[in-house]
Amino acid sequence: MASVEFSRILSFFKALSDESRLKIVGALASNERSVEELATLLDLRAPTVSHHLAKLKEVGLVDMRSEGTTHIYHLVMSEMRLLAKRVLSLDAMETFTEDVVADAWERKILGDFFVGQRLKEIPASRKKREVILRWLVERFSAGKRYTEKEVNAIIGKHHPDFATLRRELICAKLLARESGIYWRT
Repeated sequence: MASVEFSRILSFFKALSDESRLKIVGALASNERSVEELATLLDLRAPTVSHHLAKLKEVGLVDMRSEGTTHIYHLVMSEMRLLAKRVLSLDAMETFTEDVVADAWERKILGDFFVGQRLKEIPASRKKREVILRWLVERFSAGKRYTEKEVNAIIGKHHPDFATLRRELICAKLLARESGIYWRT
C-alpha cells in the first residue's frame, strides 16, 4: 500500500514538474477552459497545451468534456485534494493561480496600451499605469546612472510626454534621482 501511495505521489510530482503544466493547473484552478483559451492565456501553442493536458489527464488531475467540437478541461478536484493533503497545500495552488491571472492581466494591459513599442496613451487608472511604469523601467539597465537627457531620450522612444512619465517613475520609486542623475531602484 505504501509503495502504491508513493508511486501516486511521484506521478503527481512528475506531472507538475513542468512549468507549463503548473501554469495550466493554476489556470484551471479558477475555471474550466478550452485548449484555445489556455493557449492564449499562457502564451503557448495549442498542440503544446494539448500535450501537457494529456500528461495531467494520465495522472487523473484533469478531465475533459466535449461541447460540440471543443474540448473543455477542468481540474479533478477530488484527486487534487487527495494528493494535496499529502504533499501540497491548496493555499499554495491559489497563490499560483493569482500569479497566472495577474500575468495575463498585465499582458492584456500592455497589449491595450501599446502599438509595438509605442505607448498610445498614459492610462488614467493607477493600476494600469503601474503596469506601464514597470514595463518602462525595464528599458533602463540596473546599476547604470543616467542624465536627465538620457532618461528623456529612453522614455521619448515610447511616448512623447517623457516629463510626466519620468515623474511617475520617480513617484512609483522605480527610478531614483539625485543631483540630476537617475538610476533604477
